[in-house]
Amino acid sequence: MKNSKPTSRNAWAWVPSLYYAEGIPYVVVMTVAVIMYKRMGISNTDIALYTSWLYLPWVIKPLWSPIVEIFRTKRFWIITMQLIIGAALAGVALTIPLPNFFQYTLAFLWLLAFSSATHDIAADGFYMLGLSKHDQAFFVGIRSTFYRVAMITGQGLLIILAGYFESSTGLPTVDVTVNAKPNYENAQMVSPNFMNIAELDGEHRVIVIPSELNISPQAVTKATTDSIKRFAKESNIKNGFYADETNTLANQKQEEASLNWLEQFLKNNFGQKKKAISNANETGNVGVMYFHLSKAPKGKEAIVVSFGRESGDKNIDLAEGTRFTFNSSNWNKPAMAVVQLDPKLRMEATTYFQARAGNIPLSWIITFIVMTALFMVFFVYHKFILPYPTTDGSVKKSDSKNLFKEFFTTFALFFKRKNILLIIGFLLLYRLGESQLVKLAAPFLLDAREIGGLGLTTGEVGLVYGTIGIIGLTLGGILGGFLAARNGLKYWLWWMLIAINLPNTVYVYLSFAQPESFFLINLCVAIEQFGYGFGFTAYMLYMIYVSDGDYKTAHFAITTAFMALGMMIPGMFSGWLQEIIGYQNFFVWVVIATIPAFIITKFIKIDSDFGKKTETA
Repeated sequence: MKNSKPTSRNAWAWVPSLYYAEGIPYVVVMTVAVIMYKRMGISNTDIALYTSWLYLPWVIKPLWSPIVEIFRTKRFWIITMQLIIGAALAGVALTIPLPNFFQYTLAFLWLLAFSSATHDIAADGFYMLGLSKHDQAFFVGIRSTFYRVAMITGQGLLIILAGYFESSTGLPTVDVTVNAKPNYENAQMVSPNFMNIAELDGEHRVIVIPSELNISPQAVTKATTDSIKRFAKESNIKNGFYADETNTLANQKQEEASLNWLEQFLKNNFGQKKKAISNANETGNVGVMYFHLSKAPKGKEAIVVSFGRESGDKNIDLAEGTRFTFNSSNWNKPAMAVVQLDPKLRMEATTYFQARAGNIPLSWIITFIVMTALFMVFFVYHKFILPYPTTDGSVKKSDSKNLFKEFFTTFALFFKRKNILLIIGFLLLYRLGESQLVKLAAPFLLDAREIGGLGLTTGEVGLVYGTIGIIGLTLGGILGGFLAARNGLKYWLWWMLIAINLPNTVYVYLSFAQPESFFLINLCVAIEQFGYGFGFTAYMLYMIYVSDGDYKTAHFAITTAFMALGMMIPGMFSGWLQEIIGYQNFFVWVVIATIPAFIITKFIKIDSDFGKKTETA
C-alpha cells in the first residue's frame, strides 16, 4: 500500500504560520511575562533576576540539538512542542489566581522556554528539509516577517488585550484633585479607626475621601510629616492592603545593617536623593486621603487599586499609598494615601490623581487562555498541514555515535578560531547596555510617577512598546540591512554601534523629565527602538561572519548561545541595581555600560567586502 502522506506542500500554507508560532512563546517569556509580573506587584529585582534566567534554554540550545537530530522526525518535534507550549500557557493561566502564583507561573514559563527553544531547533531544520534551495532563499524574508508579526502580537496586541480586560473587568476609575492653597488651614487628621464604613447601594466602586484635597503650602516640621507617613504605612500594613516590606523605622535599620558592602556603597553614593530643603527640620506639608470599597468583593476575589498622579503640578507628589489590595476582610477598612507638597512651593497649584481598580489577575488569565487557544489551533493545523519530507527522519543508531562525535568536533573547531576571545567578548559586550535596559523599560513605563516611573496603563504600554516601538525596530532593521548590503559591514560597524547605544539616552531624559505627553513618550521609545533595529544588524552580520566555514549552521547556533548569555547575565542583576539607585541613576548607568562595546569594537577585524551585494551567501 502506497504512503498517502504528502512529501511536500505549498510553502505559503505552512512557513508563515510556523514562524509566527515560533515567535510567540519567545516574546511571551521575554516581554509579556515582565509586564504581567509588574502589574501583579512583583519587585523589579525579582522580575529582572528570574525572567533573565529564562534566557538559559536559548543559551544551552546547541547542547541538545543532536537529540532533535537523532530521535524521531523534526515534524514530530514541532507538533509535540506546540502541544507542550499550549499546555505551559494553560498552566500559567491556571496558576495566576493561586497564593504562590509567582513560583508556579515561573515553573510553567520554564517549561515554555525549553519547549520554545526545542521548537526553534526543529522548525529551522524542517525549513531546510521541506523546501528546495530556491524556495529557502525566497521564503527567508517571509519567515522573518511573520516572526516580526509575532513580536508585534506579543509586545503589542497581547498587552493591549490585557489592558483592555484590566480596565473593562475592574471598577470605574476615580478622579481625585489635590490643590495647594495658600492661607488654607488644614483639617486635623482623623484616625481611620474612628471611621464607620457601611455597605452602599449601587454599583461596586472605589470610594475616596475627600475627592478634592486642599493642602496649605506652608513648611511644617519633618517630625510631623514623618509621623503621619509612618502612621499611614503601619495602618495599611496592619489592615492587609500590602505586605510589610520592612520599611518601618525599626526594620529599616535592620535592613540597612544586613546590606552587603556593595549594596550599601551604591545606596549611599548613587541612591535616589531626596529634594534638598533649606531647613533640615522643615519639609513640605501633607494631606491624607482614605480609600475603601462600596461593598465586599465576591468570595476570595481581590481588588487591586493603583493610585498615582496623572497630570498637573509636579510639586505635588504622592508620599505613601500607590497600590492597595482589597478583599472580603478589609474592604470596609480605610486605606490611607499621603500627598506631600514640595517645601519650595508657595503659590497655588493643582494636580490630578487617579485611582484605578482593574481586575489584574483576571485580565492576565484571559490573555493566557487566548494564547493557549491559539497554540491549540497551531497544533491541529500543523499536524495536518506540515508535509512529510522524505529526508526528515531520525538518525540511524549506527550513525548516532558519529553524529555526537561530529557535534563535539564542531564545538572544538569554533573555539579554535583565531582571536576567539575577542569574538566572544564582542558577542557578550555589544549589547551590555541594552541587555539591562530591556528588562526595566516596561516596568519604568508602568511604575507610578511618585517612584520614578511614567505611570502608563497596561494598554498604553502595549501601544508604546509593542506597536510604535516595533515599527521603529523594524524600520531600523530594514535600513540597516539595506545599507550593509550596499557598503558592507565594516563600513557601517561604528555607525551601527553608535545607533544601538546612543539612543539609550532617551530613557535618561524620560526618567528626569517624566513628560506627561503621550506623543513624546512614544517618540522617545520609537527613537530608541529604531536605533536598536539599525544597530542590531551589525551584530547579526558579525555572527554570520564568524560562523562562516564548513560548520556554519552549528557555529551560528553557538554564536546565538553567546548572544543569549550576553542578555541573561546583565539582565539578572539589573532589577536589583535599579531598586537601589532609582530609575534616573540606573538609566545613566545603562549609558555608561555601553563603553566596553566601543572599546572591544576597536580591536575587531572584518573583511571590508563582507556583506556587500557582490558577495554570495
